[in-house]
Amino acid sequence: MITAAMFKMIEEAGEGVLVLADGLDEPDFARSRLTRTELRRQLALMAGTLGALPDALRRAMPEIAWDGWRQVGIDLGAAPPAGDGTAWFAVRSLVPATLAWLRVYRKADPAWFEFTSPPPSTMH
Repeated sequence: MITAAMFKMIEEAGEGVLVLADGLDEPDFARSRLTRTELRRQLALMAGTLGALPDALRRAMPEIAWDGWRQVGIDLGAAPPAGDGTAWFAVRSLVPATLAWLRVYRKADPAWFEFTSPPPSTMH
């Protein structure tokens, strides 16, 4: 149940990133203080939540760029503009890939994403 809520947070933050970044290029990202700040906030939420998932579950999802997300969390801990390059990489690469893999995992193991089911067997 906790992991389902975590996946929901990750997906909602990722979708927010995609909406905010739609049509945005890197120079616009660098110039837009408000959009950049919100994108960084959403990315930090994703990185923190992904990092808080149980180890067994993370091992069961090897296609997720765990090291990349860990680095996003570290880099976004610094005040802008430090970490902006990492944020832009996450916006363009990590977020779309992560959301795509989560859709694949949702189809393969829907119990991980359901609020009413028991924890998945990989959680022992």
